Amino acid sequence: MPGTRGAKDPQPTLRDVAQRAHVSAMTVSRVLRDDPKVLPDTAARVRAVVAELGYHRNEMARSLRLGSSTGLVGLVVTNLANPFYSRLALGVDAVVAGHGLKTVIGNTGHDLDSERGLVADLIARRVDGIIVVPADDDQRHLAAAAGKGVPIVVASRPPNGFTADCVLVDDYGGSRTATRQLLDAGHSRIGFLGSPPPVYTGAERLRGFTDALVDAGVEREPGYVRLGQQQTSEASRAAAELLALPEPPTALFCSNNRNTIGAFRAIRGAGTTTALAGFDDFELADVLGLPLVIAAYDSDELGREAGRLLVDRLGEARARGTARRVVVPTTLVRYGDPGEP
Repeated sequence: MPGTRGAKDPQPTLRDVAQRAHVSAMTVSRVLRDDPKVLPDTAARVRAVVAELGYHRNEMARSLRLGSSTGLVGLVVTNLANPFYSRLALGVDAVVAGHGLKTVIGNTGHDLDSERGLVADLIARRVDGIIVVPADDDQRHLAAAAGKGVPIVVASRPPNGFTADCVLVDDYGGSRTATRQLLDAGHSRIGFLGSPPPVYTGAERLRGFTDALVDAGVEREPGYVRLGQQQTSEASRAAAELLALPEPPTALFCSNNRNTIGAFRAIRGAGTTTALAGFDDFELADVLGLPLVIAAYDSDELGREAGRLLVDRLGEARARGTARRVVVPTTLVRYGDPGEP
């Protein structure tokens, strides 16, 4: 789609030059600003590597040199206890660190007031830019920050009420495809465990789930839907409620790994062979011993793409260029066969 970037960032970094030239990043920086204190042989070696790699300084490097940058970027997420966000953070840091930037991470706990406070604090500390996973559709504080010239990249959910770069997962397509696997295996009574209704990812995954049912001519049963679970304990209770129904679902679709793990515990507790499909791969998913289909994606890559968008924006004098949207694709991973109901 127009404005979508999918390729990896090919541009060499200051750190790449330093490593190839066997010097520190500081030495490379001194050579690039023609510091006379650098030994001639060292300067010549660095410049040769610069030419070999095709390294070019950008506006971000210039601002660092002029002292108008703190060299810090903010990363605001909703739940660091969820492995998804820790992997996303590693992806962000892998990119920005290569450009001489350090990441400051804040956790909101899905609380909008906490998010507002963290963003205000980061701006007060003069971070160069902010990557944020919004806790809510109310993003007026992000719009205000962007209006003041602070580069904002929105991850996992799109910007609302303002224009900004963003990186998303194919939430709709992944959930629709995973649900179709359960339908193709013969399941028609399928329950859904999802995030709070206002959460974009949860809403998109519920939409994909519903459309898969519609495509198969299966009516969605409202009594089979449970929304709002954010912790595995909450998901386990919700799944147990579904499994205790007089006519329980024979399969469950879970909109994230917290819900999938909670559902697994409920299924084990009930002693059923309920099939599972879900979003987000997770460690040990292959040894659960249940039929499991996962819409998986590279959460590190989601972070890397967010980092690339921010670095690019910092190198564009902070204002030029249209907003970009990157969509990270999903792949279907099967652990066992969904089986027949």
